[in-house]
Amino acid sequence: MAKTYFRYVPDFDYVSRLKDFKHIGDYVTVKNLFKRVQVRPDIFNDDTHFTKYTIVGNERPDNVAFKIYDDSNLDWLVLMSNNIINFESEWPLDQQSFYNYLISKYGTEENINSTHHYESKEVKNSQKRIILPKGLEIPKDYSITYYDPGTKTEKVASQISTEITNYIYEERLETKKRNIYLLKNEYIGLVLDDMDNLLQYEPGSTQYVSNKVVKGDNIRLY
Repeated sequence: MAKTYFRYVPDFDYVSRLKDFKHIGDYVTVKNLFKRVQVRPDIFNDDTHFTKYTIVGNERPDNVAFKIYDDSNLDWLVLMSNNIINFESEWPLDQQSFYNYLISKYGTEENINSTHHYESKEVKNSQKRIILPKGLEIPKDYSITYYDPGTKTEKVASQISTEITNYIYEERLETKKRNIYLLKNEYIGLVLDDMDNLLQYEPGSTQYVSNKVVKGDNIRLY
């Protein structure tokens, strides 16, 4: 079983700001969240290293990691493979959270079901050639005039707009979030090695304690 993400993240001895500190020189050990790595470019930029996956229902990253890698501790790899930094906004919401988000954004259910924009219906000529593709954002009363070579006449296509409500718009965004990429098993070892190596501190700084710990300056002593 792989280590959890924060087992890789090195420590930082920070001057204590806790109310119950006993001495001016007290430090508290915290994780250095400014230390972050990404899947290295030669892997991340090659689609053949990944497989496509669709998030099902209310699956969380740890659920996906367990299903695909048999290791829920690799939830961070699921997120890193998709460059997801803000889980709350970049991972699909469960149904209740999605509803709460819609209410917080639009205020009422009536507003949720109000018009966001209009999109085109597909328009073809008599020879089945597409004149106007489906899904373009257009005005509600949009129409198009075109020459039909099959009938050798000029035609007008009207009533070709479809209402897209705020709900449909937001639901589409959520659906897009469900389509992710997962690193293939044979490349996991390379990423784990990178995590061990790249998240270590290098000696040379006055703050260096070890490859896993640095210590901040205590300005209270000066």
